[in-house]
Amino acid sequence: MTAAALIALTATPVSANGTSPGGSHPFADEQARLDPFAWLEAVEGEKALDWSRQHNDRTFARLKNDPRFEPVRAEAEKVLTARDRIAYGRLEGGKVDNFWQDQTQVRGIWRRTTLDSYRAAEPDWDVVLDIDKLSKDEGRNWVYKGHNCFGADANRCLVHLSDGGKDAVVVREFDVATKSFVQGGFQLPESKQTIDWLDQNTLLVATDFGPGSMTDSGYARQVRLWKRGTDLATAPILLEVGQKDVWARPYAVHRPEGSTILLQRGPDFFTEEWHVLGTDGKLAKLALPLGVDLKGVMDGDLIVALRADWSVAGQDLKKGDLVAVPLSQAAAGTITRVDLIHSPGETAAIQGVGIARDAIYLDLLDNVTGKLLETRKGAGGWTGKEIGLPANGSLSIVSTDGHSTDVLVNYTNFLQPDTLYLLPGGGTPEAIKSLPARFDASPFTAEQRFATSKDGTRVPYFIVHRKDMKADGENPTLLYGYGGFEISMTPAYMSAMGKGWLEQGGTYVVANIRGGGEFGPRWHQAALKENRQRAYDDFQAVAEDLIRTRVTKPARLGIQGGSNGGLLTGVTMTQRPDLFGAVIVAVPLLDMLRYHTLLAGASWMGEYGDPEIPAERSWIARYSPYQNLRANARYPEAFVYTSTKDDRVHPGHARKFVARMEEQGHKVIYYENIEGGHSAAANLKQRAEVTALQIVYLTQKLIDGK
Repeated sequence: MTAAALIALTATPVSANGTSPGGSHPFADEQARLDPFAWLEAVEGEKALDWSRQHNDRTFARLKNDPRFEPVRAEAEKVLTARDRIAYGRLEGGKVDNFWQDQTQVRGIWRRTTLDSYRAAEPDWDVVLDIDKLSKDEGRNWVYKGHNCFGADANRCLVHLSDGGKDAVVVREFDVATKSFVQGGFQLPESKQTIDWLDQNTLLVATDFGPGSMTDSGYARQVRLWKRGTDLATAPILLEVGQKDVWARPYAVHRPEGSTILLQRGPDFFTEEWHVLGTDGKLAKLALPLGVDLKGVMDGDLIVALRADWSVAGQDLKKGDLVAVPLSQAAAGTITRVDLIHSPGETAAIQGVGIARDAIYLDLLDNVTGKLLETRKGAGGWTGKEIGLPANGSLSIVSTDGHSTDVLVNYTNFLQPDTLYLLPGGGTPEAIKSLPARFDASPFTAEQRFATSKDGTRVPYFIVHRKDMKADGENPTLLYGYGGFEISMTPAYMSAMGKGWLEQGGTYVVANIRGGGEFGPRWHQAALKENRQRAYDDFQAVAEDLIRTRVTKPARLGIQGGSNGGLLTGVTMTQRPDLFGAVIVAVPLLDMLRYHTLLAGASWMGEYGDPEIPAERSWIARYSPYQNLRANARYPEAFVYTSTKDDRVHPGHARKFVARMEEQGHKVIYYENIEGGHSAAANLKQRAEVTALQIVYLTQKLIDGK
């Protein structure tokens, strides 16, 4: 597990209406009292679910009855469940792990093979756990959420299972050798939780321990040491953080040179305070600034990415740098040496860090184009070399393992199917698996362009279009964006979208707006809190550039985004409805004056701000989509969708937004998957259905002009 994996959004215990435990929210509570649609926040309330089902019926009548729906859905399912997909693996225990879903294994199977077998066209897989069979045997709708194994052989594992796709999981100990759950082994009930191994008989547990044990954000306040055969309720507390902090979490690094046990206090989503557990059982706070992103440990060094400038040991280090800090010095409280591993240039950023046994691999972006860098520590410090892989696309580190020198790396772009490379022993890359083409890409091209935002900032975007596209403003165009949480939008093979959108004449655009991580922390931080409007200005600037250059016109321009991207499209629709003919608002945040009280919302105040503080509320209120809907505006007929089982972003955001639009007399299409979690799809077949609903909607609005 990497430090980044610890930030993977785990689950939040909630009340009946989906509010997080703890906290005082007088302004938000008053907003709820005055809100005529507050009843739609009851996640599983029968009245709210009836409302959702009625909307689903109308949406299905509109979109599923379109004669194009079933061919698009069937083709999307064929692509998504195809047996010739790349079976992406994780290096673990000297083998390769893979989780696989297809037409037969709808919920999926966890399986393993040797690295030599994995390199073959048809690996000899050994099925470890069949989730379809488990669900049938137990009468549950289990969705597999991964596992965390201990030991060089990765034989004892903690399996995470979700009910219907929620972030909340139950955890059960599993023995890979016997392919069975351990009788009397470690088990934890459903919660948003972070668990790691101290040793084979001891866990580090951050979960819901009862009243007072959760933060206002709904995450664990405590990390406890749980020994096998003892009562979890009496397990000693190693770390307890404040009610206003976001979380307390464990992070154990087990490598050939030894184990390092770290505990994190998260003051907010983007700051970290770290402690190390000594062999004497005592904690020592590490002398690191809060503005760090801990990537791991290697040979006694903490591997740290900087989110803020840091002057230390006579050096001025910059945000975005990757550095190595001696763990012993950080634990002692005085740092006299910091080694710079890599400092990206002004146009570059580190996207991923993979720590192998003997080297660190960096997935870099330079002007939103991927590169892979290998770095090694020598007598003179860290040196790096670029690994020869295809250019003009996206490179991502699929897997490294602290006990191995092998590396798995993926390459793709919008029009070229994925290729998986193995660097055996860190050596020359070998293409070991390739995804077959899902559509004829020869008529299309992809290029990078730039728009100018309101404050003069150049904003890059990618556009995929027919080579013979005419600049006549008539091209149906879909613009996608996200713009938050330092997440980068990079080229990815269009696959089902290629068949469903490009082949019927559509143009596809991805905007690299501020708030993302395309140019490192500075690009992200430029759109935080009071500067949030910059992300929306950037997105609107790209839309305006597409219209100015006559790629398209408002009636043929649609936008799409999910989660924070759903907030993006919701804001953009309410601020500039004149620019668009279609809007997809997926699993969105929309009531930004109450978001901090709903599910995991409080953990994102580092991104958006705190509505309980009047000055911060004033910036949020200016763009919050739910509050800025107007009866006298002319909005495009939006398609809004969410999931009942989304315990990350509350479905009430989408429900209330649609209800208010309808009250004001606006047309809107709504879909709520009763299961599926934050992805709004619990399996590949559901994902195919959601894909088809969106493509049919876009076709009706931007091509048919309905």
